[in-house]
Amino acid sequence: MNEDRSSRPGVSLITATAVVVANMIGTGVFTSLGFQVADIPSGFAIVMLWTVGGVCAFCGALAYGELAAALPRSGGEYHFLSRIFHPAVGFVAGWLSSTVGFAAPIALAAMAFGNYFQGIFPQTSAVQLSIGVSVAVTIIHLFGINVAARFQNLATWGKVTLILTFIVAGALFASGQPVSFLPAAGDGTLMTSKPFAVSLVYVMYSYAGWNAATYITGEIRDPSRNVPKAIALGTGLVTLLYVALNAVFLYAAPMGELAGKQQVGHVAADFIFGKLGGNLMSGLICLGLVSSISAMTWVGPRVTMAMGQDLVLLRPFAKKTAGGVPIVSLLFQIGIVVTLLLTSSFEPVLKYVQFSIQLCSFATVVGLMVLRWTQPDLPRPVRCWGYPVTPLLFLGISLWMLVFLLIESPLQSLAGLATILVGLLLYALSPKADKANQSKCSASEVNHCNK
Repeated sequence: MNEDRSSRPGVSLITATAVVVANMIGTGVFTSLGFQVADIPSGFAIVMLWTVGGVCAFCGALAYGELAAALPRSGGEYHFLSRIFHPAVGFVAGWLSSTVGFAAPIALAAMAFGNYFQGIFPQTSAVQLSIGVSVAVTIIHLFGINVAARFQNLATWGKVTLILTFIVAGALFASGQPVSFLPAAGDGTLMTSKPFAVSLVYVMYSYAGWNAATYITGEIRDPSRNVPKAIALGTGLVTLLYVALNAVFLYAAPMGELAGKQQVGHVAADFIFGKLGGNLMSGLICLGLVSSISAMTWVGPRVTMAMGQDLVLLRPFAKKTAGGVPIVSLLFQIGIVVTLLLTSSFEPVLKYVQFSIQLCSFATVVGLMVLRWTQPDLPRPVRCWGYPVTPLLFLGISLWMLVFLLIESPLQSLAGLATILVGLLLYALSPKADKANQSKCSASEVNHCNK
């Protein structure tokens, strides 16, 4: 008699999708439009900008879905690149993720939470609020996967509900601006301009996080089926929300009022709801940021844990509680987060780490194509839809972004490459686990370990 999938241990498809959605929706969609409309004064071009970003992310999600089904183990790029190319390549990706790849975005989201909350209650301290929310979310995750899953579902789907409410309210109650979402003369020129290219880089940053479920593969029920579904469903949902939300922003408020403004959500809310609009939007963003902080707090330590299973030097980070929580890795991450918040040093870190993280995603999708060539008989419960067009589309846009970043931000990009070299040096100096322990799987992964 077949076992009911719903009764198996681990988190559900709904929770895995929530992790993807929460990792993706942060501050970017609420803050970047003001800088886009200043140089791209077209409703159609703006909608296409966010659509192109969503298509690129979805193509990447399809590629990661196949890899997650074929090589199901927690760790994301660390595991994929280790298996496809060499453990040193995977170590570099894990090194980036475990140090600043997740801790810096958590710190940024926590600081934004403090600033937005302080906007509602000016007597509070933004820094104390930032540290408080980070520590509180970490404590919640210490109680185990089940508690974390319930909290993640509540925070994420509550955020999605509020965003949908805002979109509907804007469509129904905003007075409406003379903006057209149909192509018009001059839109083609705008979409091939440098401002469009610059904006696309930051739009892609807003879509970052679509691969989140691959970091917790070992904790997801029936991972070969549910991880690809979670990535695709989460990315598709966020793309629809992003396009609709930006369209509502443009419909609700004049472009002249949005141009150059960072808090475009506040501006649009004021036009929709009146004086209470700013506080309403601040509350919505605060809820969304808690969800994002929780999702990154969940997935980040799983990369460090997987590395600890493979490398003797990092063995302490593999330690888990009875509830399956990688406690040392989790405490290590919150330590970095609090340090960044106290020193405010996370902003320059984010600037240089973006190049490296994009490079890791690029290498992973290349790895999909390499694996198709080198191991054609490898069982693939899920295959990348549209192959090879979809991965090539992702690689093309990603390569363009890497070249653009290298030209426009050479110091940050070179610093990212230097970080990669440091990771390679650490790998060379680190004693490796014996093969009996290397790539050790958790109980939920044992049936999927690669031979």
